[in-house]
Amino acid sequence: MSDLSQIREHMEVVGADGVHIGTVDKVEGGRIKLTKKDAEPMIEGAEGGGHQGHHHFIPGGLVAAVEGDQVRLSANANVAVTFEEEESGAEI
Repeated sequence: MSDLSQIREHMEVVGADGVHIGTVDKVEGGRIKLTKKDAEPMIEGAEGGGHQGHHHFIPGGLVAAVEGDQVRLSANANVAVTFEEEESGAEI
């Protein structure tokens, strides 16, 4: 896991395959809070559940590296989105 303190607002979050997952709103409680506009990812192979209009979170443990203006995760995008959580920590 990378140092989450290096993650800044508006950084792009990408999977290990380089596919866009979302945009950082902020880091909160050891998780990456994605902007609301990224609440329903349009990633081939990922399932959307109609969860638009509120924030989703990515566990900080998935962060492999922070490179420039990108947060790269350790899993490909279509797998990483399955780890997204609601604010409460519940699965999506």
